[in-house]
Amino acid sequence: MERMPTVDDVALAASVSRQTVSNVINSPEIVRESTRLRVQEVIDRLGYRPHASARRLRTRTSSTIGLRLDPLRDGISGVVLDRFVHKLAEQADERGLRVMIFTANGPEDELAHIRRLRDGSDIDAFILIATFHGDPRISWLVDNDVPFVSFGRPWGSTIDDPQHRWVDVDGRAGVRDTVTHLRASGAQRVAYIGWPSPSGTGDERRAGWEEACGFDAADRARYQVVTVDGVDEGADSARRLMAVDAPPDAIVCASDSLALGARLALDAAGFLDTPVVGFDNTPVSAAMGLSSIDQPLDEVVAAALHLLFGPDGGIVRPNPKRNEEPTNRLLVPRLVERRSSHRALGETTGA
Repeated sequence: MERMPTVDDVALAASVSRQTVSNVINSPEIVRESTRLRVQEVIDRLGYRPHASARRLRTRTSSTIGLRLDPLRDGISGVVLDRFVHKLAEQADERGLRVMIFTANGPEDELAHIRRLRDGSDIDAFILIATFHGDPRISWLVDNDVPFVSFGRPWGSTIDDPQHRWVDVDGRAGVRDTVTHLRASGAQRVAYIGWPSPSGTGDERRAGWEEACGFDAADRARYQVVTVDGVDEGADSARRLMAVDAPPDAIVCASDSLALGARLALDAAGFLDTPVVGFDNTPVSAAMGLSSIDQPLDEVVAAALHLLFGPDGGIVRPNPKRNEEPTNRLLVPRLVERRSSHRALGETTGA
């Protein structure tokens, strides 16, 4: 097994002292630029990585991000969080950070875990997921000055509070743009299947449909179905929509689970050419040929880590008393079209 390079190897190759190498890694601003560049070139060439444990002891930080997993969900909806966690682990590793995963039974239990991990200096910062109206986690973390960023905006409260850093995907824009695209392709009646309110994420996606569908109030009620998430629920909702007078000629759904159910129900009823669009662009949507609105999770993770650690790796603590760069990011998703389920309006299957 090849020996890993040490700080002594770097110092010898760069003709500097061990302390200079340490300064380049931990306090580069105090090192002469020409020396810093020379040492950094050797670090890169040898592939030297500072010993994480020693660095944590020296800086009294854990270089660790805490993240609570949601309860297990069905294999379609839960895959979005799985992808997020994988991308977080990958990008955190590139920054020399670790991710600690823990589980909890609800927000209060999660806060108990956060207090324990914070008090034990096991975690430097936290990433919250699945924010909701009146989320008690946000106010507690702000009040106790615990560094965090949420994947999800602060529903029902001030979105520009610099003490709450957040990243979110603009579901309203994603659905609105998709409905606009369908109507430009010839669809006259684009229906919607979504989740019950209040649901921050679900309400935003429904609002995008309402903005672009072109229906009056009565037709908006006729051409949408509210249901909990699931394949069976999507199928039942699609059957209800296709039973109305002048049935829809396209359907947009709040999730891929609903879209898969809708697609299966339409195919069984002979509506093979009616486009169905889901949300999240899961592997299931790709395998089934479903068009779907894709969340840019690479960008979400990169933005979250930047808001927490900045470009240099140190914890960034927003100062609400002075103007700083924005402490939130709202990212726009994109429609991924797959022609097997999203044919141009009027195009036949050839059957």
